[in-house]
Amino acid sequence: MAIKLTKNEQKVQKDNLKQFERYLPTLQLKKQQLQSVIMKENAELEQLEIERTAMIGDLDDWIAVFAENSIFDDALKLDQLVQPDTVICTTENIAGVNVPLFRELTFKGISYDVDDYPLWVDTALVKLREIARLDALESTQRKRVECLEKELRSTSQRVNLFEKVKIPEAKENIRVIGVYLGDQQTAAVVRGKISKKKLTGAET
Repeated sequence: MAIKLTKNEQKVQKDNLKQFERYLPTLQLKKQQLQSVIMKENAELEQLEIERTAMIGDLDDWIAVFAENSIFDDALKLDQLVQPDTVICTTENIAGVNVPLFRELTFKGISYDVDDYPLWVDTALVKLREIARLDALESTQRKRVECLEKELRSTSQRVNLFEKVKIPEAKENIRVIGVYLGDQQTAAVVRGKISKKKLTGAET
């Protein structure tokens, strides 16, 4: 973009440069904070995945009895008894980013006749609810990471814009204007000397 080669424009460019250089450290700090938080959030996500895998592994002992599920009528199958209803989340602010915070998972209130099921069903339903809760928690954790990573990309773009475009551009504009104004001043001095010499010559 063409710039005006004037003192006013030089001042504008210097003011812009000060603003860019003052704002850049804040952006860099935010970028570092986001990178640190994302590492922590990913570690928590990984731990959740391990916990969920372990919990599902604990169900191996129940595989044999779960086979009985296939003999139940469709209306009596275990997945009919454990139906997640609502994932309740609030919002918290991390490094300037609003992210979801898991609170609880509610289930549809489904009653069943204990006479229709063997004794192991109560324990199985507790385990299935725990796994469903971990699923909801893990899903929320992924959303947290996605929000933070999106903000990190945006912040990184701003840092690059300031470092590689705005600041060098302002410095170059100041240099170009300075050179031009210096040349103009030198030319004015030369013209002044020539005029003075002519005047002096005319007097003699």
